[in-house]
Amino acid sequence: MKKMNVVRLSCLLVLISVFGDLFAQSGVTGLNTATSTLKTYVDPATNIALVIGGIVGIVGGIRVYSKWNSGDQDINKELMGWGGSCLFLVLSSLIVKAFFGL
Repeated sequence: MKKMNVVRLSCLLVLISVFGDLFAQSGVTGLNTATSTLKTYVDPATNIALVIGGIVGIVGGIRVYSKWNSGDQDINKELMGWGGSCLFLVLSSLIVKAFFGL
């Protein structure tokens, strides 16, 4: 009885592995579809990043200008912070475009 259960289980495992390979797909079409869909989102996302970078640059410029006009001589830290954030947003959008080959 125990030997029959082992034989049945072995046959079942062999059938599952054979039929599983028959119905399995390579996934290449799914990856190609995902890549083409993702490429359609790259241009709008980089444009949004550039717009946000422009807005951050304008706000940062106004804040640094007002601080400078109020007589504060130590504006270097704020200038580097705002400038660095703008630079990051612009460069990240360019790197994303270069990564996807657009």
